[in-house]
Amino acid sequence: MQPRKAWFCKRSCRKGKALKETSSSSRHEELTGRDFFIMETVTIDGVQLNLSQPDELPMHWVGQDELVTQIMAAWLVMGAGDFPLNPRLIGKPGVGKTTLAYHAARQLNQPVYFFQATIDTRPEDLIVTPVISDQGKIKYMASSIATAMIKGGVAVIDEGNRMSEKSWASLAPLMDNRRYVESIVAGIKIKAHPAFRLCTTMNDDASTFDLPEYIHSRLQPQIFIDFPDREEERLILSANLPFADDQILDYVLNFLQVAHEAQERYTVRDGINIARYALKRLNMAKEGKGKAKERIILALKEAASMILDEGAAGYFAMKGSGLDI
Repeated sequence: MQPRKAWFCKRSCRKGKALKETSSSSRHEELTGRDFFIMETVTIDGVQLNLSQPDELPMHWVGQDELVTQIMAAWLVMGAGDFPLNPRLIGKPGVGKTTLAYHAARQLNQPVYFFQATIDTRPEDLIVTPVISDQGKIKYMASSIATAMIKGGVAVIDEGNRMSEKSWASLAPLMDNRRYVESIVAGIKIKAHPAFRLCTTMNDDASTFDLPEYIHSRLQPQIFIDFPDREEERLILSANLPFADDQILDYVLNFLQVAHEAQERYTVRDGINIARYALKRLNMAKEGKGKAKERIILALKEAASMILDEGAAGYFAMKGSGLDI
């Protein structure tokens, strides 16, 4: 099951049209200077699969090292007869579940493959999907999960509880000691590489499916991501808003802390988006009318009302928010 490689052109060629199936370094030198990517294929039981590309994302996890340790412990294999667990990261939207999963996966120095689950996800979407090639032939495309299984990477199923039981059922044998999936479409069984790891993120809200018990028991341990403490939240804001001055960061931090105390669901991602939009508005307005502090607060309140709601804007004027004028 040795992968083969084919060069594909993103700019100069029609999208998806293979130039030549090769893995030679001389071909790489010939194509230097143009935007190409490598399409790998692998043959399983006589069926050729086209593999997905791993994800390289500008995500950086800040703070809460204990959460990373918990994921790494779940993925640890103690010896013969043991197999990795499949952690389930749960929390409110925007607390950093996806970033945490990506960061933990990168600690293993293995390729990371994301799969975005939706209410429309079908079982075949999770494993192998048939498509029609330019020559009118059926071509089998391995999903990001199947590719991670083959390559020994890490698969992250994002927002897994937006997916139905029927779709989860197709992954059941992968998540226990059998460690394989079956593609009805391609008529093959795909076994997981020993280095393959899996985790899923799940939002803690009402717009999701309840997991059946036989899936719930396979997605363990459950790791809950809560709001970070004040110091960590400040570090997250600084890391994601390097172009913002300390005054803006402090205002947004105080807003978030007051909202947390009021049991609001506003997250640090909301704070980042509020700050980004407010900074853009201030930049467009340049000097404008009024004092600098007043203009900043008005921009932040406008951003909060547009990104969240009018109630969020009200927190900027509450005592203790550091923004009352």
